[in-house]
Amino acid sequence: MARNRSRPLSPHLTIWKWGPHMAISILHRVTGNGLATAGVMGVIWWLMAAATGPEAYADFIECATSPIGYLVMIGISWFFFQHMMSGIRHWVLDMGAGYELNTNKTWSLVIPVLSTLATIALWATIFAGKI
Repeated sequence: MARNRSRPLSPHLTIWKWGPHMAISILHRVTGNGLATAGVMGVIWWLMAAATGPEAYADFIECATSPIGYLVMIGISWFFFQHMMSGIRHWVLDMGAGYELNTNKTWSLVIPVLSTLATIALWATIFAGKI
């Protein structure tokens, strides 16, 4: 059988129509990598500061409770919620459900909203305890 040379051997990005499901899938990888680097580095810094002594831990707390520290922690928590909810979506897809176009698009649009709301709820609870 002769192969049509004008067609690609396999699908590639130039023939797929971009949609929210593709963006969410890529964002899932980005948030996972972000958690694996920035999140782990923060936890290691926290543990090293706690093990080193009161002065090092006080320095860590001062940095973590600065405006930039809060911004980083809020970002890491959003990464966590985004990655978790996107992981649930991937798990459902792995079971064979949710492949209908409207369902897939709807959940892909809802996931960032839910992760943002979860992050807001978490930090509202944290800041409410400080007031």
